[in-house]
Amino acid sequence: MSTAVSTAAIEIHQVTKSFKLYREKAQSAKERVIRAGRNPHTTFKALDDVSFSVGTGETVALLGHNGSGKSTLLKCVAGTLRPTSGRIVTRGRLAALLELGAGFHPDLTGRENVYLNGSILGFSHAAVDRIFDDIVEFAELEQFIDNQVKHYSSGMYARLGFAVAINVDPDVLLVDEVLSVGDEAFQRKCLDRVQRLQREGRTILLVSHATETVRQVADRVVVLDHGHMVVDGRTGEAIRAFRETLQKRGIPLPEGVDAHVDPEATGEVPVVPGPAFDHDPSATVAFKDVTVRYHEKTADHATPGEPLSIEIPYHATGTIRDVVLSIEVFDVDGHKLMGTNTDFIEQPIAGMKGDGTIVLHLETLPLLDGRFHLRLAFHTRDGGRVYDERDFVDSFQVMNPTRTQGTIHLPVRVEHLYSF
Repeated sequence: MSTAVSTAAIEIHQVTKSFKLYREKAQSAKERVIRAGRNPHTTFKALDDVSFSVGTGETVALLGHNGSGKSTLLKCVAGTLRPTSGRIVTRGRLAALLELGAGFHPDLTGRENVYLNGSILGFSHAAVDRIFDDIVEFAELEQFIDNQVKHYSSGMYARLGFAVAINVDPDVLLVDEVLSVGDEAFQRKCLDRVQRLQREGRTILLVSHATETVRQVADRVVVLDHGHMVVDGRTGEAIRAFRETLQKRGIPLPEGVDAHVDPEATGEVPVVPGPAFDHDPSATVAFKDVTVRYHEKTADHATPGEPLSIEIPYHATGTIRDVVLSIEVFDVDGHKLMGTNTDFIEQPIAGMKGDGTIVLHLETLPLLDGRFHLRLAFHTRDGGRVYDERDFVDSFQVMNPTRTQGTIHLPVRVEHLYSF
C-alpha cells in the first residue's frame, strides 16, 4: 500500500547513516611507521539510501536480522541520531521508546523520571500530574515508583518507559522491541494498548522480531538487510521475504519468528509421500477462494456446538508432494483463537496436481458470539517456502441463542451429589 506524501506522518527520504570504525591503535613505533599515511578508520553504512513513508494512522513494522539497521533507523526518526545524508520529516507529537532506559536518569526515582520525560516532551508539571496515576498503574510500579531507577530490573525499566510513552497522548509512537519485554500478561496489556492507539488513529513505527506480533498489529512491513531496504509491502509477503533473507544468509530464525509452524510443537513430523505424485520443485499452489457451509443450508450464521465445514479450492501448477495447509482463526480484535496445520492434526496432504478442493470439517463449533476470520497458508513442511498465504476477513459468523457469555463454548454437565 503506497502512502501519499501529503498525508504522511513520517517521511524518510534517501536516508544514509554512516559510522567511522577506527582501527586498533598502533602498539609500537614499527606499527606506526607501517601504518603511516593510511586512513585511520573505515566507514560502515548502517543505513544506505532508505526511503519510505508512514501514513497518518498507519502502523508499520521494521523487520530485519541483528545489524540490519532497524534500531538505527528508529533513532534517526526519533532525532537521537542525525542521518549522514537524506531527510526525515515527522508530523505531530512524537513519543519514542527505544533501547532499555533511554531517557531515564539512573540516579533519579521513577517518579522524578516520569516528570523529566514529560518535560522533555513539552508537558508542564500540572499536565504530568493529570496522567501520573495512569502511568504508574499501567507500569504496575506503585510500590517502587519512589526508588531510584538504577535499582529497577530490565522489565521494570521497560514497563515504566512504555507507560510514559503511551500516556503522553502521542500522534506518532516509535517502539523498539518493548512488546517482547516482561511477562505474558504485561505483553498482552501492551499489545491491547497499541491496538487501542490504532483505533484512535495514531501512527506507529515499531521494531519487533516477533512476527506473530507483527501480524497482529502491522498494516505494512519494511524489511531491512545490512542497511538496505529490500521489501516494503503487505505484512504476509514481507514476513515471507524476511524469512527467505535469513535462510539465504544461513542465519537461524530468531526466537519469535514463525515459519508457519506451531512454536509449541516438539518432535519432527515425518514427510508422507503421495502415492501418485512425483514432486516438481518449480511447482506452486494458490488458493482460489473459501466457502463456509453452515449446518443449516439456508443460514447466514452458525450456532455454538453445531458442525461447520470450510471448502478451500486451489490450483496447483505442476505436481507437489511437500505441502502443508496451515489454518488460523482470529476474532475481530485480531486475537488468535486457534492455529494448526494438516500435519499437526495427523491428516497430511498426500499431494496436489491441477485443481482440487480441501474441506475442513469442524464437528462441533466451540465458539460463541462474533465474527471470525481465517488466515490460510500452503507451505513446505520445514516452512522454508510459502506457496500462498491469504487472509479471509469476516469468514464466518456465530450467533449465541443462550445466555452463556464469553468467547468459547464449553459443554457443561452438572452432577449434584448430596447427603442428608
